[in-house]
Amino acid sequence: MRPGMTRILRKVSLRLGFERDWYLYLVAAVIGLLMALVATLFIAPLRGMELWSKARSGDALLLWLVLLAPCVGGLVVGMLRAAIHANDIGPGVTTLMHAVLRGRSRISLRVGLQKWLGSTSTIISGGSAGAEGPIITIGGVMGSNIARLLGTRTQNTATLLGCGSAAGIAAVFNAPIAGVFFVMEILLRDFSLKTFTPIVISAVVASAATQGILHDSAIFDVGEGFMGQDDFFDLWQLPVYLALGLLCGLAAIVFIRVLGMTGSLFDRMPGPKIIRPAIGGLLLGVLGFAWMFWAHSGDVPAFFGNGYPVITQLIDPSTYFQDSSYETLNPMRELFVLLVGLFILKLVGTSLTLGSGGAGGMFAPSLLLGAALGGALGLVLEWMGLLPHGHPAHVALVGMAAMLAGTTHAPLTAILIVYEMTQSYQVIMPLMFAAVISTIVARSINRDSIYTSRLRKLGIHLGVMSDLTILRRMRVSDVALREPVVVSENDPAQVLLDLSVSKGVGDFIVVNDHGNYAGMVTADDLKSALVYREAIPLLQINELERSNLPTVTTDDSLDTVLEKFSRNDVEALPVFAADDIEHPVGLITRNRLMQIYQAELEKEG
Repeated sequence: MRPGMTRILRKVSLRLGFERDWYLYLVAAVIGLLMALVATLFIAPLRGMELWSKARSGDALLLWLVLLAPCVGGLVVGMLRAAIHANDIGPGVTTLMHAVLRGRSRISLRVGLQKWLGSTSTIISGGSAGAEGPIITIGGVMGSNIARLLGTRTQNTATLLGCGSAAGIAAVFNAPIAGVFFVMEILLRDFSLKTFTPIVISAVVASAATQGILHDSAIFDVGEGFMGQDDFFDLWQLPVYLALGLLCGLAAIVFIRVLGMTGSLFDRMPGPKIIRPAIGGLLLGVLGFAWMFWAHSGDVPAFFGNGYPVITQLIDPSTYFQDSSYETLNPMRELFVLLVGLFILKLVGTSLTLGSGGAGGMFAPSLLLGAALGGALGLVLEWMGLLPHGHPAHVALVGMAAMLAGTTHAPLTAILIVYEMTQSYQVIMPLMFAAVISTIVARSINRDSIYTSRLRKLGIHLGVMSDLTILRRMRVSDVALREPVVVSENDPAQVLLDLSVSKGVGDFIVVNDHGNYAGMVTADDLKSALVYREAIPLLQINELERSNLPTVTTDDSLDTVLEKFSRNDVEALPVFAADDIEHPVGLITRNRLMQIYQAELEKEG
């Protein structure tokens, strides 16, 4: 019934002279509207908790909440995981990437529900995580399941999954451009026009609808004239942002590795998995408790939660200066120690929260880390007199993009999201320069981003983004297979020669006495045997068969098949149904794979 729905839509579109998949544009708009509503419901409790904790500033009860709330939130996350049983492989964005690459872009509703409830519990209890990862996942799950209901093709399922994720970013961050490029640069790794158009529609609709509901402007309002003089970014400022890019690139590597090490430590921890997020939360609470005593503070620690109020302070020039003329620095030593301490505690706090299994995103922690690091560097440079046209808040703002670019290996997304979150055009040039430098440094040291490191452990190597995206999104079931010629392993080898002449084939499927797959005899194997033609009557097929060749299933993506061909010098591989690995349904050939690839390239062009 559902596949019939898409067939009817296509027939109607062709009759009216529209594109074959025009309905994707309508579905994308609907996804955008739905995600605006979902995002509003998602961020409401997070904002409510921010206001509540601010109102309780100085309350004696707050100290004990800081100590115990993250542990309780972690326990709730563990219980949700045990109750919902979502088949996720880690952080939300990584789970979506795995679904696109290996799961035909299908992802269970359970994953979205678990991420929603789990991340809400984590963040409102003080866990050091952001809201962007969960909303990206929720949007992706929505798009994927709408595609499933419509019965769309695998290629279109990936596009609708991307529509949901882009709409989520656009709605939460008021950043439709960044949402589009995040999906295309990180999630789908596909910049084709066919993918781009519906994703843009979804992101724009979601952003417009959310603004209509919440009446939000920029998340971080830097105000008019934040960058000072028109010549703020000139040739003499290049060394400043070169140093910032280098520093953030190195810091991003440290963040990724500390997060990975923390996750490995918790994975090896004995005892039930359900309590691991609670243990991570308890350790975070102890850090927060110690911070409040050391800093004599009555406020929630700056490294708790998503950190947006703290970022707003770090990019405010008044944080660094004693007067409105921005000429006299606040006490240098205390402020520098505070910023460096904030960087270290945020890094450790995020690693404890997410490494132990807490739910949440890594965008917000990366932004805060970059702002703290940039602020500290800017403070030192200002003290040395090396910021003639700016001040530390400028460097903190650019540090946000540089750090995000280093952790995600996605400079375009980092540049755009910081630009849209501040809505200050004057930041573009320093953002671009520092973000690119940070990405170069991070990639040169560590091939994996904060999202792909988990995929590499699962044996998935993304490599560079290219037109292989086409193969990644197509399945073996989309290819016309060659009918297999089946022989028994106990037959004489002469049977192969006779069939080769009569049927004109060189590759044979070999089965055992029970009719189950045993191996293959390839054309090269047969040619090798013909060198000693007089021995053919003495041989049986099982003496020529190769049982160590890789097999593929109809659900495998074509880039997986290409990788198997590249590792084995054969012209054909056996194909099985996903639910039956004993009886081959056909052969896929290297030549046919290349024909499909070329045809899709021409179609995309």
